[in-house]
Amino acid sequence: QEQGITHYYEGGDCGVEHTLLPERGLVGPGDVVIGADSHTCTYGAVGAFSTGVGSTDMAAGMAKGMAWFKVPAAIKVELKGQLHKPVTGKDVILHLIGEIGVSGALYKSLEFVGDGVKSLTMEDRLCICNMAIEAGAKNGIFPVDEITEAYLKGRSQRPWVKYEADPDAEYERSIVIDLDALEPTVSYPHLPENTHLAKEGKDIKIDQIVIGSCTNGRIEDMEAAYEILKGRHIAKGVRGIIIPATMAVYKECILRGYTEAFIDAGCIVSTPTCGPCLGGHMGILGDGERCIATTNRNFRGRMGHVDSEVYLASPYTAAASAITGYITSPEEVVK
Repeated sequence: QEQGITHYYEGGDCGVEHTLLPERGLVGPGDVVIGADSHTCTYGAVGAFSTGVGSTDMAAGMAKGMAWFKVPAAIKVELKGQLHKPVTGKDVILHLIGEIGVSGALYKSLEFVGDGVKSLTMEDRLCICNMAIEAGAKNGIFPVDEITEAYLKGRSQRPWVKYEADPDAEYERSIVIDLDALEPTVSYPHLPENTHLAKEGKDIKIDQIVIGSCTNGRIEDMEAAYEILKGRHIAKGVRGIIIPATMAVYKECILRGYTEAFIDAGCIVSTPTCGPCLGGHMGILGDGERCIATTNRNFRGRMGHVDSEVYLASPYTAAASAITGYITSPEEVVK
């Protein structure tokens, strides 16, 4: 406030940054965006080159408006088929990380292409690009199509530029993902690459679920949780924590009746915050506790005690697991 910064948000106007910036139209196609957080790569969903940097590069960027990069080699991720509920963008990126590993795209650009892209919502794309860093990527990026343009309409605050790969672009590697064949996926401790199908987790009892974060705290994620939790109650002994990522999402949850349904289901609903994702507050895990979360990292001690466990999943899978008390594929509880 003292410096007259225009886009400064606090109090009732707050939100988790990587959800708030696209929501407010502050990032768009053709932008080069750096941020002092590794999940700045989220904005590739709208056709921007965006990546996290260290504090020194961030200071230089703020002072000079310039940054130094090595141009990353590119990996083509071709999406075929169509995404079908309850499989979501979270399952796509977990599947990819499980296939190539947490260093599989180290300092590479993950370029998502193919006919399957059109079946992905903006929420799916934001989630996928958010976790590009979990494969070691410098950035993740989607093409600008009709879905992108519809998202930007009435939202973008300045003219934007659409860039496309050259027809003869060279790729270091190509990966094909059949969206029709994907199933709900869960990443087990203590690395995102440790993936398994959700239906294989029946022997893993949980103490807590968290639905939110910059990865899955948007209104579509809240809707997925609502579809599972409406008219039900979470299992005895399970803590349910739901965190809309921005105030706009929070208010929309109230208007749609999601908040009441979450509370009636036995969940705690928070105002926007990163919360337990990085071990900040709300739902910090104790010794030996297990949480299935829609967050983006499950490193040892990430959400609390060094001997706690974090399992990564979609909102559908996390909500279904809350109902049963163990890791559960959403198809098992769909009404």
